[in-house]
Amino acid sequence: MRLFGLFNVKDINEGMQEYRAAGGAVLLDVRTREEYAAGHIEGSRCLPLQEIEKAEELVRDKGTPLFVHCQSGARSARAAEMLKRMGYTGVRDIGGITGYNGKVVTE
Repeated sequence: MRLFGLFNVKDINEGMQEYRAAGGAVLLDVRTREEYAAGHIEGSRCLPLQEIEKAEELVRDKGTPLFVHCQSGARSARAAEMLKRMGYTGVRDIGGITGYNGKVVTE
């Protein structure tokens, strides 16, 4: 029995390709500010899950494509659902940065 088919495993690298191709998209990192400072994807915006209600201050247009990631994918899944409930229509959970093959930067 193949267990991988039971899980919705997200590939952040694939998600990043989609993000780069989407015009006007915002890349949201929902990890803590400390995790973000330790290493993040260049151009991402830090919006910790605990502060997700502040999304409207960061992204006013609810039609803006939002690509959401975290450390492993758990928080990004929660954040994506919360953003959808807030009325954002272009939300894509791309998983966890631990699987990212690209360069990360520090503050």
